[in-house]
Amino acid sequence: MSKIMAIRMGNKRVVDSDGGEIGLFHNVVAEDATGLLKELVVKPTDELDLSRFKKESGFIFIPFDAVTAVKDVIVVDSEKMRARA
Repeated sequence: MSKIMAIRMGNKRVVDSDGGEIGLFHNVVAEDATGLLKELVVKPTDELDLSRFKKESGFIFIPFDAVTAVKDVIVVDSEKMRARA
């Protein structure tokens, strides 16, 4: 994946590779010691089944290694998310 500034990710829609709407990008979690990106913080859509996600304060967390593309939307791999559920 090419480089992208975090500021450009703000308010992007997050979708899964099956075409399902997940929500809006809110923030990213990085590992303190290394700076490696660990998770996307997403404000989920009202229709999303939250049972397969780590949740906190109205947000869900998606493993960063599930991200496959960042363009007009952020695409995450459905299979990698299912494996984490």
